[in-house]
Amino acid sequence: MGGYIPSTAEQREQMLSEIGVSSVSELYSDIPEIVKLKRPLRIPKGISEQETYRELRSIAAKNKVFPTVLRGAGAYKHYIPSIVKYIAAKEEFVTAYTPYQAEISQGILQSIFEYQTMICDLTGLDVSNASVYDGASAAAEAVAMCSAPKRMRALVSSCANPEVIETIRTYGFGSGVEIVAIPEKNGATDMDELKRLADETVCCVYIQQPNFYGILESAAEAGEIAHGSGAKFIIGCNPVSLSIIQSPAECGADIAVGEGQPLGMPLSFGGPYLGFMAAKDALLRKLPGRIVGQTRDVDGKRAFVLTMQAREQHIRREKASSNICSNQALCALTASVYLAAMGPEGLREAARQCVSKAHYFSAKLCEIPGVRLRYNGEFFHEFMTDLPVSSEIVLSRLEQNGILGGLPVKGAILWCVTEAVSRKELDMAIEIVREACASLEARKES
Repeated sequence: MGGYIPSTAEQREQMLSEIGVSSVSELYSDIPEIVKLKRPLRIPKGISEQETYRELRSIAAKNKVFPTVLRGAGAYKHYIPSIVKYIAAKEEFVTAYTPYQAEISQGILQSIFEYQTMICDLTGLDVSNASVYDGASAAAEAVAMCSAPKRMRALVSSCANPEVIETIRTYGFGSGVEIVAIPEKNGATDMDELKRLADETVCCVYIQQPNFYGILESAAEAGEIAHGSGAKFIIGCNPVSLSIIQSPAECGADIAVGEGQPLGMPLSFGGPYLGFMAAKDALLRKLPGRIVGQTRDVDGKRAFVLTMQAREQHIRREKASSNICSNQALCALTASVYLAAMGPEGLREAARQCVSKAHYFSAKLCEIPGVRLRYNGEFFHEFMTDLPVSSEIVLSRLEQNGILGGLPVKGAILWCVTEAVSRKELDMAIEIVREACASLEARKES
């Protein structure tokens, strides 16, 4: 395959001559000899495109791809219209960055502007940024937005995704914000404890909706409690669910964040994904990253500009409160194409199927002797069940039949059902769980 450096040997010689040196070694003469590598890099020799393709196919074949996925916990398998991948793969869009020479990159800026607009439509909030790395970093950045000299405590629900909580704690450690866990009660955030913890030292309250256990939280009540103490209210949300449940704005949220992977991105062994952020207009200057705006050029034509970069280190130097200096532009474009292809009704239909199929699956599972819901609250497309047998036995049986079962959590299984799973697949999984439970009971009796 060709070299990564696009310039020819002759062009490099010309550049060296222009700056007055005779060789690359002379160019780096100020670098101590002790740190210079005196041997070739230990990397394989270049191979042809066909050989590279075969090698990559061989590596990819080591992955196990399940035809049926009944696991979520932060990353979800949804139906993705074919046009999404087709458009996102066009070479003019294949970049991860907001352009630095913004005015000559109108296409990328427009795609980001459209993405921001759609995120605002989903959340009901006023402004959105150009996306951050993932949902966990979005949550942590949102907490950082709210801290103030006299308010350095953040209340975070214990029912949020553990990985999100850990990321928030990591950010808080670096910035001096104390992260206080709001206890769980029956699979949801304990509102009585939230009332007790909320005081004038709290900068924000963060809850996840639906939460990690799948339960729909009393978000509006949490928002009232947060605002009653003068704190900001942050909701971490599933974007697909927002098409049928109350929006963050309707629940009183000041900031909405979440993982954008459900919006047209395959699971891809964990990434790349994107974190979306939206906020009330009053918090515009505290949003991290970039905000693209729409204007008119000198000829009166529609144009796009980088409107705001308020918190970045290359703008504010040592006073910066965020180190997010890039964005997931290609993933944001993918989300925009997905949302445009699905449309409002398509997204609502996907959400409705998630709800109906998840409730069908949970009801059928609970008909099996010894299987019951861990929590009885309302849920979107995830729920937890206790089983009369070990989770490992059930999940192993499912795996043998090409089904990735739910995630083992606290001695139970956290299941997830999306519109991508058929009723036939659900019935098959139910029978496998039924047989696994029955075989163990039969062994006990014998």
